[in-house]
Amino acid sequence: MRLKLQQLRYVLEIVRQGNHLSAAAAALNTSQPGVSRQIQLLEIELGFEIFVRTRNRIVGLTEPGEIVVSIAQRIATDIAALKTLKNDMHSGNRGAFTICSTHSQARYILPRVVEQFASRYPEVRLQLKQGDPEEICALVEAGEADLAVCTETKRPFPNLVKLDCFELKRCIVAKRGHPILSVPELTLAEIAKYPLITYDERYSGRWKMMKAFADAGLEPKIAMSGIDADVCKTYVALGLGIAILGTIVFDPNRDDGIEARDADDLLPSSTIQIALRPNTYLRPYLLDFIQSVAPELTPSVVRRTIREFQGPAI
Repeated sequence: MRLKLQQLRYVLEIVRQGNHLSAAAAALNTSQPGVSRQIQLLEIELGFEIFVRTRNRIVGLTEPGEIVVSIAQRIATDIAALKTLKNDMHSGNRGAFTICSTHSQARYILPRVVEQFASRYPEVRLQLKQGDPEEICALVEAGEADLAVCTETKRPFPNLVKLDCFELKRCIVAKRGHPILSVPELTLAEIAKYPLITYDERYSGRWKMMKAFADAGLEPKIAMSGIDADVCKTYVALGLGIAILGTIVFDPNRDDGIEARDADDLLPSSTIQIALRPNTYLRPYLLDFIQSVAPELTPSVVRRTIREFQGPAI
């Protein structure tokens, strides 16, 4: 086939730019007619259309186009891995290591891990990026980060290996003296009586919570939502509502004016996961970092999981 890697890059950029040809062309530093022409040549070569078009405007992917994008993404990440492999092989315990995390993990889980990591690997340049779970998984998928530490995502990432670390349980956080803290039997109906402060809908803590209420035939009132647990606790302390948060974000020694009550038996937990590309070169310090987050994820467990994800060699 006369298929070119450049054509696959064009396909990925069009998808990344929300199907806008002009934006894709600008990002690729080329012309819109040039991008359009290369996509047409690729479709002729493959024998099917990759994109759905309406009046010469791209509006989405065809079913085989979805497969093309998946394959193109794997090829792109494989090429990126090849470009860095030489440096990785000779760098030893030196180099750059980029991790992504949501706020809760960056604030409450990773400080101890990062502190120990920096002490063991002083010559590794550690960079931390933050975002919601889908944003940071997309960074890893695109090769802009080595791994992500986050909870589950609504959107699947079939090109990433997900390593389960541990469960994140739920609690009710309220201003000291609030009735919800002393009610004899805590129920979803009792919680739904009060305005709720919770995570943004992009977080599993939100959509799992809403499903639990819906399954119980309840519709809670959301007073406000955010991506930062500390901000949520601030507004709880002001008496604007009660919060449903992960238990790890509440510290009775530091959180003045608020108290927490366990709600794990009422609300589903989330799973803290580490996401990485299956073709990532498993440098010793990367494996050490993973095991520091979840001790059961030993190097042998990580390698075996990646092999199972990749399937049998052809």
